[in-house]
Amino acid sequence: MSTGMIIALAVIVAVVVVGALALIARGRGRQGGPSLKRRFGPEYERTVALHDGDHKAAERELTGRLERHGALRELSLDSAERQRWTERWAAVQERFVDSPREAVADADRLLSELAAVRGYPAGERYEEQLDALSVHHPEHVDGYRRVHLAARTGTGAAESGAGTEELRSALLGARALFDDLTSTEPGRHRASADTDRPGTTGTHSHARSHTPVLHRSRPKES
Repeated sequence: MSTGMIIALAVIVAVVVVGALALIARGRGRQGGPSLKRRFGPEYERTVALHDGDHKAAERELTGRLERHGALRELSLDSAERQRWTERWAAVQERFVDSPREAVADADRLLSELAAVRGYPAGERYEEQLDALSVHHPEHVDGYRRVHLAARTGTGAAESGAGTEELRSALLGARALFDDLTSTEPGRHRASADTDRPGTTGTHSHARSHTPVLHRSRPKES
């Protein structure tokens, strides 16, 4: 085969490869938005809002999260471990009655530790841990984000009125992610809105825990 023919074949191969790559890229461009939106749900909308409505910038960020953490496989919990975590969460909710701010800080630490036990990045790498959780628990990761912020800021209010209401709301949001991480069906929060509310009893596949009424304050002893 002459040198000219070799060069011609190389050019043809290069053109075919470039064309194939262009078609793949075009296909991803058409499907990236809808598929990412389905994958991330409310986290997709939140990310778009953070990018001031720039869908392309938001999708680049979400695609990056998928590339970094999509292959992560959650480590399992045995029944004894699940029971211990459930008891710890019940203690957090009990503490909320008298010490809302401290209870929220406890919930933040508990979720950080639990996520690490399930195979996510360690809690001291909070942003990375949050990104990984957003890939596998997009429906409820914002509960962790909210309780983490509340733990860091104390919502800037006293432990009464609006401040306590915000703390309670953050704790309830975090409960959804806790249930996901301790469920026997990873990634699925199977409790309904009613059974997940403080003061009610749900039928979870993991051990049940007593859930105190978070808005009730005990009278102070004189």
